[in-house]
Amino acid sequence: MTTITLLGTGLLGAAIGQRLLDVGCTLNVWNRNPTRCAGLVQAGAQQLNLPGEGLDSSSVVITVLRDGPVTAEIIGSLGPLAGRCIVPMGTMGISESVSLAEQVSLQGGSYLEAPVLGSRPEALKGSLLVMAGGEQDVFEAQFPLLRQLASEPRLMGAVGTGAASKLALNQLIASLTHGYSLALRLVQASGLDVDRFMEVLRPSALYAPTVDKKLERMMSHHYGDPNFSTSLLRKDLKLFLREARLAGVDASALDGLASLLERATGTDLDVGDYSALHELTDGR
Repeated sequence: MTTITLLGTGLLGAAIGQRLLDVGCTLNVWNRNPTRCAGLVQAGAQQLNLPGEGLDSSSVVITVLRDGPVTAEIIGSLGPLAGRCIVPMGTMGISESVSLAEQVSLQGGSYLEAPVLGSRPEALKGSLLVMAGGEQDVFEAQFPLLRQLASEPRLMGAVGTGAASKLALNQLIASLTHGYSLALRLVQASGLDVDRFMEVLRPSALYAPTVDKKLERMMSHHYGDPNFSTSLLRKDLKLFLREARLAGVDASALDGLASLLERATGTDLDVGDYSALHELTDGR
């Protein structure tokens, strides 16, 4: 049975861990807040006091941490990584992932970025979308593991291409949600029935399934029990803007959206589902 070390057991990390246990993997888990490992430990995982404790028995280290700098810090604390593959599945910048790959190489390990699209429900079902970046042979070696988390793991290209795919998709999440919120606000202000509007939108080429997923939340103003929070959406949008500028892409039109999301900082909206940005588009 494969032994895996999982560093980071937040909403997504815990779901990935549960999925790995369900398919028969032996799992070591660590989180800065040890209480966040409780569910996985109860399900059969071994809790680590320090992130490097499980390396002797693990050939793969999956990280699902908040960002690139935190991931680099934790991986750096592991020491020598000979014979081990580091697989970061959280969102980070392109430049951050390239730098981390170099760091892992210096520590003697191999590296495969594998950010995912999807959240807790998809992770538990093994239906995440995995966008890997790295060497072909490393991807092939980790394919059986990734196949337990995604129906069709994809190698996008070299290190950085997986991170680019993830940032591009998360930017679309932010832009689509914002655009739909604005449309909904104007529709309601005009007195048009929302259901009538949706009857036109759904069969059109403009429709995206996420619209219906978020419509009920926006209409009821209920943003609790999130799979992806407003604060994380803001973080990832800022990361996209930074990487876009490094790549020479003019993404200045998104600066207003980033500023809008800043208004959620420190409020209940920040810890709610990202569709809570709908509350921010109320200009009254």
